Amino acid sequence: MKDLDVFLKTVVDGMRSMAQGIEILAEKMDTIAKSRMDEKPKKKAKAKPARKAPAKPKKTVQKKEKPATAAETVLGILNKSKKGVDTATLIKKTGFEPKKIHNIVYKLKKQGKIKSVEKGVYLKA
Repeated sequence: MKDLDVFLKTVVDGMRSMAQGIEILAEKMDTIAKSRMDEKPKKKAKAKPARKAPAKPKKTVQKKEKPATAAETVLGILNKSKKGVDTATLIKKTGFEPKKIHNIVYKLKKQGKIKSVEKGVYLKA
């Protein structure tokens, strides 16, 4: 119990010394702020306006087309086909991995954008 009292007194003394230090810092900050407010800002000399250069023609900015997503690429190939396209042809034309083609076809079928003509052959819905 006696050790606890000694510890608490030490903590209280430390906190008091910290509070005094903070008060000193606050006073210094106040004096700095007041001295800066008392200083008048220097007036800048007005610069003569520069002569304007002749107007340049505006450049036309062409919008870049977003690259087609993988699903849009596959859907574009299927849209061009009248009889349907098999997965092997899709793999050759797109250069995608077979797993990716199967996933895209699955998603497009779920969305109702394509339909299966026969096993492995797909057509625009």
